[in-house]
This record gives sequence, structure tokens and C-alpha cells, in this order.
Amino acid sequence: MELGSGRRPFRFRAAGARKRGRRTTDGEVVGGGSGAMGSHGVGTLHRYLGEEGAAEMHGDYNQQQSPPKLLTLPTVLTLGRVAAVPLLVSTYHMNGCWAPTATTSIFLVAAFTDWLDGYIARKMRLGTAFGAFLDPVADKLMVAATLVLLCTEPADIVLFVDVPWLLTVPSIAIICREITMSAVREWAASQGSRALQSVAVSNLGKWKTAAQMTALSILLATRDPR
Repeated sequence: MELGSGRRPFRFRAAGARKRGRRTTDGEVVGGGSGAMGSHGVGTLHRYLGEEGAAEMHGDYNQQQSPPKLLTLPTVLTLGRVAAVPLLVSTYHMNGCWAPTATTSIFLVAAFTDWLDGYIARKMRLGTAFGAFLDPVADKLMVAATLVLLCTEPADIVLFVDVPWLLTVPSIAIICREITMSAVREWAASQGSRALQSVAVSNLGKWKTAAQMTALSILLATRDPR
């Protein structure tokens, strides 16, 4: 059986016969089966199937189309730390012998999740750009809120009574330092990776955070109940 189209005829062969591709006068391969596809490479494959069809045949379709996850487990823990800030403020101003214990417990859980979300992100490779942005923001919110609360109603310690600025001045210095470092890191991110590496978190910064969390926990725990 032949089809006349002004070009060389296309002949249908038996189903059991091996199909071979033939190139027409305009360079297009016709009449070829899987052997023709393999012999003419990826370009021919894309002409037959299109970009999406070829990607799906190679098994890359799902990887190209699936968006990165926004709410991973570390990010959820970080969001929980942000949500704990108003809860911390509420329990701090409540009356009762249980109020200082509740406030200290909330702060300790938040400090623990600060370490836990980073550990999970590294071990399970769940780090995201949104999580990396939100983590230091959550830390600064928790620390700043605690410092302000302690300055408004400090612990009943003789040293703080005799020297009232002993807690206020360090609190102002810590909050100013956090704001300044955030601005510097934002500027470094706009300048490129080399400038960002120069202000990356070091081991000294981690030890500073640990000492800061410990001191604030002690101050919250030693506060006399109303």
C-alpha cells in the first residue's frame, strides 16, 4: 500500500518487521520506530514529544515541576517559637505562684527548639531559605521581649534594687547589637556570598547565645511571684 504526497512514497511494512527511520528531503525523519529515536538523539526526541513529554520520559518531570516545601519540620518549630512570644508576655504578668514557673518553662522550651530546629535541618537536610530567614528573627523576638519584661518588673534582687540601671543598660546594649547585626547581615546578603560569609554565625556567637539564654532563664526563674 502506498501513499502519494508528491514526495517519496511511505511504505507500511508488516508489524513484525524492524522499522528503520528514513530522512526526507527537508531533513525530517519519518517511518522510524524506537531505533530511529535512539539513533537521532535527544533533539529528535524533543521534536516528537515536546519538552515536557521528553522530560517525563526521562523521569525528570516530577523533579522539575515539584516546588520546594515551605513548611518543613524545622520551620514549624521556628514558627512555634514566634507564637510563644505573646504567651510568654501573658504568663509574665499573671498572678499566682505558678506564673514564674510557667514563664520560665516557656522560655526554656523556646530555647531548646532553637537548637532542635537547626539540628533537624542539618541532619535531615530540611533547611529552606524561609527557615534560614525566620530562625534568627524568632530568636531576637524572644530575647528582646524577655529583656523588656525583666526591665519593667525586674527580679527582687538586692543588686538590682541598689543599682537600677544594672539590668537596663545591658538590655539596651543587647537589643541594639541584635538590630545592628541584622542590618549588617541584610547589607552583606545584597553584596554577595563573600561579604555574607564574613558575618556568618561563628562558634563564638553560638556560645554567646547559650550564655544569654542561660542568664535570662535564671532571671525569669528567680522572679518572685505576685
